[in-house]
Amino acid sequence: MNEIWALALKDLKLLVRDKAGLFFTFFFPVLYAIFFGTIFGGMGGGGGGSGETAIVVVDQDGTDASREFAAALDADSRLAVTPMPDRAGAEEAVKKGQKTAFIVIPEGFGSVSLFRGEPMKLIVGVDPSRQAEGGLIQGLITAKAYERLQSSFMNADSAREMTRDALDEIAQTDDLNPLQKGILNTFLGSLDTFLEQAPDAGVIGGGDGGGDDGGDGGDSAGGGAAAFNPIEIESVELLADESGEGPSPYAITFPQGIIWGIMGCASGFGISLVTERNKGTLTRLRTAPLGRSRVLLGKGLACFMTTIGVAAMLLVIATVGFGVRPGSVPLLAVAVFSVAVAFVGIMMLLSTVGKTEAAAGGIGWAVMLVFAMLGGGMLPLAFMPAWMAPVSHISPVKWSILAMEGAIWRGFAPADMALPCGILLAVGLIGFALGARLFDWNEH
Repeated sequence: MNEIWALALKDLKLLVRDKAGLFFTFFFPVLYAIFFGTIFGGMGGGGGGSGETAIVVVDQDGTDASREFAAALDADSRLAVTPMPDRAGAEEAVKKGQKTAFIVIPEGFGSVSLFRGEPMKLIVGVDPSRQAEGGLIQGLITAKAYERLQSSFMNADSAREMTRDALDEIAQTDDLNPLQKGILNTFLGSLDTFLEQAPDAGVIGGGDGGGDDGGDGGDSAGGGAAAFNPIEIESVELLADESGEGPSPYAITFPQGIIWGIMGCASGFGISLVTERNKGTLTRLRTAPLGRSRVLLGKGLACFMTTIGVAAMLLVIATVGFGVRPGSVPLLAVAVFSVAVAFVGIMMLLSTVGKTEAAAGGIGWAVMLVFAMLGGGMLPLAFMPAWMAPVSHISPVKWSILAMEGAIWRGFAPADMALPCGILLAVGLIGFALGARLFDWNEH
């Protein structure tokens, strides 16, 4: 029994001496819990607030009604609205992943008469990889339509204008017989008189009053939803192929799968570098006519070739097994090359912060998971706290996914690939140079 206690105490002493291992055993889980709690707290509205979904609004109508509707969207804290003058620019921003969706307010929006049962028409296009956020957007604009419907009927001036428009149409139509015209004229005339006197009687609001914004309006709007929907949404399929279909689910998910595979390679090679150092393998290699830089470059080349192999294997499976057709094979090759370079540099840098294999493994996967979370590889950024959007730019996972999506289904041109691939190459070269400089060659 004493021997067992002695062995246990020996391992505990080794753990205490390994500062990085001790940190990732006892303290990192606390930070991780706080980190995830902060992120998921933003989803429920109970802590920290949720992020904004970035959309583009194109007002082709240019009327007071369309401007009011655009302003209502902009006023919603869940949306970050960017106005654009033309639909082509809005579509391009969504295709390139700069915005989540675009909303077009078409001509004729302001002339729609809700009183006659005409729905407001909108055109909506959503990034194919962010359909969950697309559902949120459609729900929000439908709510805004019901709000406009309620305010139109609760505002006497607006309701009188619609009533008079209806009376004018009845007078000009030939589809009604005299009896039908008489009944409708009598009813609408009485309604017009009521609406004229209602504000003075305090029944409904006049002018800019807009009516009650309390709870009963929602019931009345919801009760009429079965008979009349105040909005008609035309969904646009972005990046559609010849058949009119957008990118397949596999085209959207395989870039993320490739990134997870590459992260596993980088983490594994980082651990192996620490293992070889501690077992004396690197010391024996240095007895050969090889400089330190060549030893590390050889390790980096092995990691690079493995990541390329993993990416190629997954892409072949995606193409042969699931019908994924890359938009540009040369650009996809550039993207995979850039991603591999980036994670080789990250591997080299991570191998310098852990003295033992356990510490290197803990640090490696902890950093990779944080990168994946910040880069939107585990949860859409719109469902996270607002601070996550700018912080996500530091994650190589974000730029890796964007580069591969751009080559596979976003239709990127070479100029569009320059930013994500340039960032990835810079991360790789700087990370490798810094890691090689900081690497500890002494056995532990």
